[in-house]
Amino acid sequence: MDYHTLDALRRRHPAWHLLTADHAAFIISFLYKAFTKPNRRTLAHSEMIALLDDYLYSVRSEVGEAAFARSASDYVNHWADDKQGWLRKFYPPASEEPHFDITPAVERGIEWLLGLEQKQFVGTESRLRTIFELLSEMARGTETDPEVRIAELERRRAAIDVEIARLRRGELEFMDATQLKERFQQVEQTARELLSDFRQVEQNFRDLDRAVRERIALWEGRKGELLERIFGERDAIVDSDQGKSFRAFWDFLMSPARQEELSALLERVMSLDAISDMQPDPRLKRVHYDWLIAGEATQRTVARLSEQLRKYLDDQVWLEDRRIMTIIREIEQHAVAVREAAPEGDFMVVDDTAPTVVLALDRPLYTPAVKPVVDSRSIEEGSGDIDAEALFEQVYVDKAVLSDRIRRALQMRDQIALTTLLAEHPLERGLAELVAYLSLAAEDSNAVIDETRTENIVWTDALGRTREASMPSVIFSR
Repeated sequence: MDYHTLDALRRRHPAWHLLTADHAAFIISFLYKAFTKPNRRTLAHSEMIALLDDYLYSVRSEVGEAAFARSASDYVNHWADDKQGWLRKFYPPASEEPHFDITPAVERGIEWLLGLEQKQFVGTESRLRTIFELLSEMARGTETDPEVRIAELERRRAAIDVEIARLRRGELEFMDATQLKERFQQVEQTARELLSDFRQVEQNFRDLDRAVRERIALWEGRKGELLERIFGERDAIVDSDQGKSFRAFWDFLMSPARQEELSALLERVMSLDAISDMQPDPRLKRVHYDWLIAGEATQRTVARLSEQLRKYLDDQVWLEDRRIMTIIREIEQHAVAVREAAPEGDFMVVDDTAPTVVLALDRPLYTPAVKPVVDSRSIEEGSGDIDAEALFEQVYVDKAVLSDRIRRALQMRDQIALTTLLAEHPLERGLAELVAYLSLAAEDSNAVIDETRTENIVWTDALGRTREASMPSVIFSR
């Protein structure tokens, strides 16, 4: 924290620019409301403009129409400019609409401002216990003397035996409301920080991806040297402390048993009276699913980096093949040039390019020829009133979107019927979409197709006509 470091941060860091901007209160309050508070990862351009228009209307009604004269679109484009670095603008796969996400620098600025708020309740006991538990875990994990470890385990076993004996005597100890509130505040803060950490890890891999693209575009040396440098940098990030911690966290979170356990714990804790009085955000019950979505975004960034390397290798192979074809053409041109004045004598003698081996058993067996049957009856001329446009009207159903819709519906419930799911998300592609749901149910081992029960599905097609299908009962379970 010397003078030159702070001066460089003041001139270059986006978080510092955000805090010192002319309309910092307006910008930060909107970004907090749109992204941080609801734990939202991304917003489409249309959603972003709609939210900002509503927010501008409410702010202008309080401070005056002339306070913020620019349009919502101008503000969004200004914030996403590289000079500001407050929003990341990108195009998701198979989407032509730009999406936005706040940068890690904005999250740091918002966290710093949240820390300035005067807290009505500041818990210290739970954090002190956390420090003792972490220090004890570190000491146990680095102890090299087996006898010391055995003695520690015996001490902990004796303490557990004493507690079991007290429980059998009916002596129960409960946490009071203060202890519950203190620990729940720590859970909320850690949950928000985890989402911020995901953005930072994703940004690190994205920076590496950009550096790889720039280096490939400007590289003129050998391919092996470039790949060695690229893989070295990627391994440096993956094998770093941050990369190892993220990989361990991701493996832990991807366990279905851990997800079920975490869901049950959140449901139980948030139903306690002391926690209900705090009026916590109900979205905290599904915060681990927000972690999964954020982790998937990080994994997709790593996959794009691998895809970029694969494309580079394919391009290099094409260039090498092109060079070989150029050499072959040069040889052909020289051969044509000396065709009329061929060298005298034996220019080259080659018996054969490879030995010729003919085995009797390699000969195929005789197969009788198939005599085609031709119907010589006259062909009747058909009607020409059929609309040829029907050949081009293709309906495509993205099963990945339907699968994601089912997974989101099962986040807050154990099972859901197809009729209930269609009531929340009506059919958009008609019968093809309904068949896709049946296909997903047939492929899912947890789904049930009850052919003894029949349900009627009603929808409206593109021409406004009401359609109805009778099908077996389908239930999706997690």
